[in-house]
Order: sequence, then structure tokens, then C-alpha cells
Amino acid sequence: MSGKIRFAPSPTGFLHEGHLLSALYVWAAAKKWGLKIHLRIEDHDQSRMRPAYVEGIYEDLAWFGFHYDSESIQSKRWPLYEQAISKLEAQGLVYPCYCSRKQLEAENPKSETGEIVYQGKCLTRRETWFDRLTNREGRREIEPHNLRFIVPDKVIQWHDLRLGDFAENPKLQCGDFPIRDREGQWTYQFAVCVDDIDEGITHIVRGEDIRSSTARQIALREALGAKEPPIYLHHALISDSTGKKLSKRELAYSLRQEREAGSSPETLLGRVCFKAKLQESPTPLSLDQAISLIESRI
Repeated sequence: MSGKIRFAPSPTGFLHEGHLLSALYVWAAAKKWGLKIHLRIEDHDQSRMRPAYVEGIYEDLAWFGFHYDSESIQSKRWPLYEQAISKLEAQGLVYPCYCSRKQLEAENPKSETGEIVYQGKCLTRRETWFDRLTNREGRREIEPHNLRFIVPDKVIQWHDLRLGDFAENPKLQCGDFPIRDREGQWTYQFAVCVDDIDEGITHIVRGEDIRSSTARQIALREALGAKEPPIYLHHALISDSTGKKLSKRELAYSLRQEREAGSSPETLLGRVCFKAKLQESPTPLSLDQAISLIESRI
């Protein structure tokens, strides 16, 4: 098998154990399937990004010994996202949404997972907005608070190499979702789809907490012209003794802090694999040992 996989951390904080586990799964999958590894810095959220966090990603990966074949950073790819927006506009698949967070909470139902399912209140403004675009009126003056993607009302079937088959309708999961926010920043759902298509990503290995994004991303990929979806594997997360996912606060002690406190890469690798229930004790592991351990479980 050949292709490309990506590790795509967001520089909104320093990397923690959850990131390390995800990286191990990505490198293990690359080894098992003979894939090239692409490092993507997902700094689409410029309001929370900090240069120190970007530097920290490179430093932590180098400290553990992770090597990759190529890299990109989203903030340098803005023209590509503009082209993708234009492609969706030409198909009539986006519209402005002026709803505030308070309105969204009050006026829309929630899914079983507690996610707001947008009912399309602002969809009626779409025609007027496109007329103004066609007439080439000042784009900046008509920028909406959000741009939403019109999600097709259909069941999308996809397969996960670990979790099995899924049949989901994003219209019922979340409704039309934002692809650019009110500050003009690209959303995760949008930027990641554009990047995956442009960078030729064939395999996506990520935590199961993002599994619910898959069907909506497949729908967006189809609208952007992708021929077929990637191969997916959503891995289990680090959890507490009850099986509950650890919160960001509980994972907040960063790899950087561990390193500065004197921990070795082998100690952290062994501990993460133990917490992820990949070995029976926190026995220190080399990077190759940790990758091989996970490769045998994929």
C-alpha cells in the first residue's frame, strides 16, 4: 500500500500526552502501510495560536525522534481557502449566517451528543447575498458573521478500520455548519478538508473524539470535487479508571514541562502506552518499541 498520512496538531497550547498518543498511531500506521508522513500545523484559529506553541511542536517531535517527509502550515495557505470558497459559492452551497451564539442555543435543537443542529434560519438570505456578489458590490461590506455550508440531506456511509461501518446524515447531526467564522477565520471542518484534498492525504488516523466529524467532512469533500474519501482509523483515547476520556485540564501538564522536569522520552512513551492500555505497566519504551507496539494492534 502507498499513500500519505498526516499528523496535524493545533498550536493553541503545548503538546500533551493525548497528542503523543495520536502521533504514535500516525507513525505506526505509516510504518504498517508504507505511507509518507506529512506534518501540518493547523493554525487556522489565529486568535488562539501562539508562535511559542508552533516552536514547541517542532521541539517536542524532534526530542522524541519523530521524522516526517513534508510539512505545511495553514496560515500560509489562505489563497487556497479563498479558491475553495469560490468553488462552493459557484455551486450555491454557502450562505451568510448572522445568528449569535445566544440565538443558536435558544432557537435550535441539539443532537444526542449535545451538538447544536442548525435549522437554516439564515438560509433565506442566500439569494440576496449572491445577487450582491454577482453585481460585484464591495465584498468587505457584505461579509457575513459566518459562512455556512449547505449540507446535503442524505445518509453518508463510511468505514472505520477499527470501529467498523457507519451510516450518518450530517443534516441531522449538525445541520449546515460554518466554514468561516465571524472574524473571517477558516473553521477546522473547512480547512482540514481543503488541505487533505490538496496535499493528497490518503489515510486519516485520529482520536475517536473527532469521529462525528467524518460524515460532514466527506460531504464537504464531495462538494469540493474529491473523488473518494480517505481511509479512516479513529483510535481510542487516554481515559481514567472508569473509561472516561481525560479532559484537557487533566492532560494539561505538557510534554514540554515533563521534559524540563527531567523526564526522558522513553519514560513518557511507556507511560502513555500504559495509560492507553497498550501495555500492562508503564515500562519505559523507545520510540521504535512504542510504534511497533501500536503497529501490532492496528
